[in-house]
Formats: sequence, structure tokens, C-alpha cells
Amino acid sequence: MNGFTAIVITNPEPTFGEETAITMLLESGAADFVHLRKPDACYQDFRHMIETIPARLHPRLKIHSHFSLLGEFCLGGAHLNSRHPARPENTEYTSRSCHSVAELSDNSDVFCYQTLSPVFDSISKQNYHSRFNAAELKGKISDLNVIALGGVMPQHFRELKRAGFIGAAMLGYVWQNISRLYHLIDEIITNKELCCNT
Repeated sequence: MNGFTAIVITNPEPTFGEETAITMLLESGAADFVHLRKPDACYQDFRHMIETIPARLHPRLKIHSHFSLLGEFCLGGAHLNSRHPARPENTEYTSRSCHSVAELSDNSDVFCYQTLSPVFDSISKQNYHSRFNAAELKGKISDLNVIALGGVMPQHFRELKRAGFIGAAMLGYVWQNISRLYHLIDEIITNKELCCNT
């Protein structure tokens, strides 16, 4: 991955116009990857969601569950978490969720990247507060391919890059402001460019 990687994670619950928004985020270049995270979705609903997104964008989708779909679609890989910690055999592109620096250092070379959260106070979860000071992480995460998660907004990109993060993942910032999607796309792209030019 070159530059600063921007990832969008879907709302856990169904969101009106979600597939259109995902398509726009990917096609515009605002999002490098979209993580499909639907913990309560059944296999058929999850499959249908993937089918509604253009096939040319499938390699930029990562899934958090129903890993058998990796054999049906040309997806960007699997993201492991506490619900689904086992690495599937049908993909070499695996990422995972972490919640401490110590956890990051374990087998970091096995994963394309690892998310660390919450870096800032969460936008989408009440009382889910930052556990880290981004500046204090500098030098501890630089070689571990870490993506910042939790309360991230585009205005944080440069700070996160200086701290050693290779990218950032957004959830609440996007889905709580989805009525302003065109503005969000511009804001993400602008801050990615600023981040890469500093």
C-alpha cells in the first residue's frame, strides 16, 4: 500500500443507500478499501450485499464474517476479530483487529495490516474512549503496518501518519454524516493528499 490508506467500515446495521455509498467511496478513491462488517447478517443477506456492489470493486472489499464467500467472489480478503479469529485458508490477504500495542507485535508479518483501536473517542459507540496517545505511539508501531481506528476523521490523517500509522479506518464519521456524502468524499480525498505531501 502506498501513501496513506483510507478504509471505511460499514455500519453493523443495514443503512439505506449503503451499497451506493460504498460504490461512490471506492470509485472516487476516497476509500482504498471498504470493510463489510455485519455481525448479525445471515449468509444470504451478506452475499446479496456483495452482489449489489460492482464486481470491479470486489477486490477492494474485505469481509469480517461468512469467509466461505471468499471462494465465490474475488474479494480483497478477510478481517479477523474476536468473533472470527481463525484465519481462513482461501485467502492470503488477511488483516485483524487489535486493542493494544502488545497485541500488534504478535505475528505482525502474517497480516497485510492490523487495526488498533480506539485511538480517539469513538463517534459511533458511547463511552468507548481513546486508550492511546497517538504521539506517544511514534516509534512503537512504525514497522507493524497499523491502521488507526476509533473516532477517526480526515483531519486526523496527518497526525496519525506522523505517529507511524500507515492509514486510518472510519465508521461513525461516514455513516453518521451520510447525507453529506459528496462533502465527505472531498474531505477524505483532500486530507489524504495533504497527508501524502507532508
